[in-house]
This record gives sequence, structure tokens and C-alpha cells, in this order.
Amino acid sequence: MKQFMRPAVSIVIPVFHEAHIINPLVGHLLRMPFAGKREIIVVDGAASGDSLRAIRDPRAVKLRSTRGRAVQMNTGARHATGDILLFLHADTRLPDDGLERIIEALQAKDFVGGAFDLAIDSPRPCFRWIEKAASRRSRITRIPYGDQAIFIRKAYFLRHGGFAAIPIMEDVELMRRIRRRGDRIILLPHRVTTSARRWERTGVCRNTLRNWMLLILYHAGVAPERLSLFYR
Repeated sequence: MKQFMRPAVSIVIPVFHEAHIINPLVGHLLRMPFAGKREIIVVDGAASGDSLRAIRDPRAVKLRSTRGRAVQMNTGARHATGDILLFLHADTRLPDDGLERIIEALQAKDFVGGAFDLAIDSPRPCFRWIEKAASRRSRITRIPYGDQAIFIRKAYFLRHGGFAAIPIMEDVELMRRIRRRGDRIILLPHRVTTSARRWERTGVCRNTLRNWMLLILYHAGVAPERLSLFYR
């Protein structure tokens, strides 16, 4: 009898001056319990390559790319050897059983990919509201964002063009394309935890309102190149 082979997962991490947090992330991913094969691919968009130089574990695959999250993630996907791609932001942590949850979710052939629910690493009560809003929004629209750790079958991702080469909203554009094709994603109730740094840097209300406005304008047809001028 032929032995069942578990799908391999390639974790693609786009970075830009993330030398201070990349080693804890790589260590976290390597320590996670997982019975299958995992591959960690870090794609640096900084000309200095400082994030890559900081990586201590030789098991991480290190790639260079031009700057841009979509371009960096596409570069990682093209070099990936796994059956499943997981696109992970450098400041996001998976639940301890996250890789196993992905494999279980994609055992159902109905789904081409999916994402997790979101938790924000801060005790402030306002973030609990943001978490609940993100969960409700992604379930209603079927459009999770990149900080929810999007995963997708590699063959499907490459066959349909990967991420659009746009400076912002590449995650939304991909999910809209999947939905237009009539394909399905799964939204897992298990939560990834992301840093609160971008909210704390610009202010919770300001950051949230800006994100909503950018999304509204994108759906209204404003070009991502124009929107990126307001996303700093």
C-alpha cells in the first residue's frame, strides 16, 4: 500500500529592515510541532540586505528581491518547493498548531486556500474591538488581509498569476480574483497574533480610519499606485 505523503508547507516571509525581529520568528517557526516538511523562505526587499545578514539559522532560505511586498512574495513563491504556500508578515506569529491546521483545512479539495482569525499583541481594550471587526469583515466579504497569514495551494497560486504587481492591496486583489472565479477559501477560527506597532506608531483611530478609507477608495477604482502615497 502506498504511504500517504503529507503536503509540504513553504513559509514565505517578505522583509524590509526587519533584522531585529527575524530570528525570533524563524526560531518560532522551526520549533512548531509539525509532522510534515516545512520550508522557510525570507525575501529581503532592502538594498542593504540587513535582514538576511541577521539570520542565524542556516535552514532558512535567503532571497533578494526588489522592494514591494507583492514582488517579494511572488519571488518566494517561485522558489518554493512546498505544495502549500503560507505568506507570513515578519511581525506575525502563528498559533502553535498553525501548520497542522493548514494541512487539515486543505485536505478538503473544495478550498484553494484560506487564512486565520486575527489577534493583536496588546492588552488595550480597543484592540479587542478591532479583532472582532476583522473577523466579521473577513467572513462577510471572504477577503482576509495579509496580516491574517494567507495560505494557498502553490499550483493554484502560480497557475493564476500570483499576487498582482501593485504597491498596496495585493492581498485584497488576490482574494477578489479568487472569489470572481467562484473558488473558495476557508477562514480558520484559530488566531494569528500580530504586532500592534503600526497602530501605536500612527494612533489607533487614525490608522483604522486610514485603512478603511484606503479600502473604500480601492473598491471605488482608485489605482493602488495613488493609494500607496497615503500608506506610510
